[in-house]
Amino acid sequence: MVAEVVMYRTRFCPYCTRAAELLRRKGAAFREIDVSNDETTRSRLVEQTGSYTVPQIFIDGVSVGGYDDIALLDRQGKLEPLLMRMSPPPAP
Repeated sequence: MVAEVVMYRTRFCPYCTRAAELLRRKGAAFREIDVSNDETTRSRLVEQTGSYTVPQIFIDGVSVGGYDDIALLDRQGKLEPLLMRMSPPPAP
């Protein structure tokens, strides 16, 4: 099973562009939500993550932070396992 990835971003954010490029290089399908003019969603993100910056990336509903955070996970070899959730083996 492939993880659900959602990235909240703004239009002119270089870190958002870098995050999208990294996710594409990893072959991840992801949904981008532009919060440039959406203060309601931005406020909700601040409540959820404690951060007002973008991008804010969620994998299977769990906040993993922004570009620097997923780049670190990638360098540590931890990003791909998060992106590719393995299905449990079928029951005998």
